[in-house]
Order: sequence, then C-alpha cells, then structure tokens
Amino acid sequence: MPQVSVYSTSGQVVKTLDLDDSVFGGQPNVPVLHQALVRQMANARLGTAATKTRGRVAGGTAKPWAEKGTGRARQGSTSSPLWKGGGIVFGPHPRKYTKDMPRQARRAALRSALATKVADGRLVVVDELKLTAPKTKEMAAVLAALPVEASALLVLPVLDEEIVRAARNLPAVKVLPASLLNVADLLTYDYVVMPEAAVDAITETFGL
Repeated sequence: MPQVSVYSTSGQVVKTLDLDDSVFGGQPNVPVLHQALVRQMANARLGTAATKTRGRVAGGTAKPWAEKGTGRARQGSTSSPLWKGGGIVFGPHPRKYTKDMPRQARRAALRSALATKVADGRLVVVDELKLTAPKTKEMAAVLAALPVEASALLVLPVLDEEIVRAARNLPAVKVLPASLLNVADLLTYDYVVMPEAAVDAITETFGL
C-alpha cells in the first residue's frame, strides 16, 4: 500500500497517509494511457475546417473564352481547381474526430496516471487547502512552501472560487475539481497537489 506525507499549507509534514492501492498503486499501463490520451485529444478537436470544391465556388458557369482560335489553353470554367479562386481538390471538410473507449479502460488509464505520480514522488497531499485571501501571492506562497518544483495541477474535492481566483494568474498552475480529473492534465503537469478530501473523493470514484 503506497504512502505519502501530508503537509500543512506552511510546508510542515503533519502525518503520513495510506493510499488505496487499487487507485494509487500498481504498475502503469502505458498502452491504455496512450489510448486514453489520444482519445481525449481527438474528442477536443472541433472538426470545423472546411474548403469549397469547384461545385461550391461562386461563378464559373460561363466558358471564359472560345475553345479555339485564342492560342490559349482550353478552359471551361473559372471555378476549376487550376484557377486562382477556384475549387480546392481534396481539401478538409467538416467531420467528427471523436473516439470511443470503454469506461473501465478510461478509469484504468486514470489510475495508471495517478500511480505514476505517486511512484515518481510527484503527488503532494495537504491536510486542507485554504487561503487567508483569494490572492495570487497567497497561492504562490503556499506552493513555494510545498515540495513543488515545477508546474502543478491543483485537484479539489469541489471547485472553490477563491482558489480558482488565486491561482488563475499563475502560468504553470491549473485548478480542477476531482470530478473532472483527466489523463491529459495528469500527464501535462509535473506535480499534482490535492487536499485529503480530494484523495477520498478520487478513491471513492475510481476505487475497485
């Protein structure tokens, strides 16, 4: 059963916490992690890129010049792809990029990402994440006191507007409720910081 130290907002270790082995332990499943990341990135694509074929370009109904006698190449329409402003051949059209993935596999990927953070010592648990004021310097001071040396993902049991306001001007910090935890953010940010209540919420949701 993996264990992590629990810190106060001043950076002091107050106790040790046992983590659920089914959520925060075990060996990471790299193929499932990759599949979940590709799915999430694909589902975020809008798929709205569009070009006009020669049938959709305005104009081009009249033959631009006579077939013979001009000395120029034969042309039948100004909407031809050979013309500037004409149709586009094999251009992009609106489509869906969405991918499906079984729910159990998605949860397995999340557990793998969390287990990776624990194994690398990049899961930082605090007893309670509270600020005296919703200010950026307050949040920066808390993160500076904790063993966080790079970008951080703050995971809260429920979204706290004061925490969001305090962290939104920090370029390498993102705040996320436990219900919206996802593989892409877990892999993007170097450290994951969460209060004990968030650990309990994640264990209850994703535990076996």
